[in-house]
Amino acid sequence: MMQAVEITQPGGPEVLALTERSIPQPAHDQVVIKVAYAGVNRPDALQRAGLYNPPAGASDLPGLEAAGEIAALGAGVTGWKIGDRVCALLPGGGYAAYVATAAAHCLPVPAGLTLAQAACLPETFFTVWSNVFQRGRLQAGERFLVHGGSSGIGTTAIQLAHVFGARVFATAGSDDKCAACLALGAEAALNYREVDFVAHMKQAGGADLILDMVGGPYIQRNLAALADDGRLVQIAFLQGPKVELNLAQMMTRRLTLTGSTLRPQSDLAKARIAQDLRQHVWPLIAAGRVRPVMDQAFALADAAAAHARMESSAHIGKIVLQVAGER
Repeated sequence: MMQAVEITQPGGPEVLALTERSIPQPAHDQVVIKVAYAGVNRPDALQRAGLYNPPAGASDLPGLEAAGEIAALGAGVTGWKIGDRVCALLPGGGYAAYVATAAAHCLPVPAGLTLAQAACLPETFFTVWSNVFQRGRLQAGERFLVHGGSSGIGTTAIQLAHVFGARVFATAGSDDKCAACLALGAEAALNYREVDFVAHMKQAGGADLILDMVGGPYIQRNLAALADDGRLVQIAFLQGPKVELNLAQMMTRRLTLTGSTLRPQSDLAKARIAQDLRQHVWPLIAAGRVRPVMDQAFALADAAAAHARMESSAHIGKIVLQVAGER
């Protein structure tokens, strides 16, 4: 048996509670990871609230990323051995002492990173790479606007876009958060409580690519902030997915509106993202050119407090749960 945090019923952070579960066994092509740290993400909170069901066959426990050591290998697994330090994208189940996931969704802990830092990587780096560089086709020299620049997604997107040569603009909700965005490579950080990002981007020539997780009234404003031939990539809808739009401008200005969510994608699609990250991004992390930004670590038993901090939006970077700690 192992210790884990479960969702006792749909609701607020208080519905998260410690429990005991059976240690998972690896299926074919899977590994079991002894978890040291687990990342905390917005989809965990949506699942907790009853708004985001896990895919068929996935654990009902929250947790979409973790770092630790491989404890067991399923049939067919090659390239890994018991004891390897890894971080991994998970279908669920990360808030636990052990978790099973596809071996192809694991990545080595980059040189120089702690397991706590490594637990900050998978969900955000898989999301940013697939949406900004694969789907959004960001190129060097283009103007890139990321909303929520101080979030885990935002801090990752700023760094990667900057290191690959894009001009980065970010929005955030306080001067401290804007300062953090500038320190990570943004050339401009806009306090959305004080600055109209549409006017700013138009003055800069328009955004070639926008990464948005706000939705709602931001959708129309994002379209207005795009340059001709610009792309808007939607990855969440914190202010709602339903809006009324005049889409004629998409034809006259040749705009692209697209988006994706990571969890429902196939194992093969996620494996391909992992391969790209290992080839193109992991060397940058090992060289210190890109680093995860970690806000705070909470004990596994304090998962409710971790969710409360995330939902307060007071954090800068990623929040993690300490399950077993460093070794």
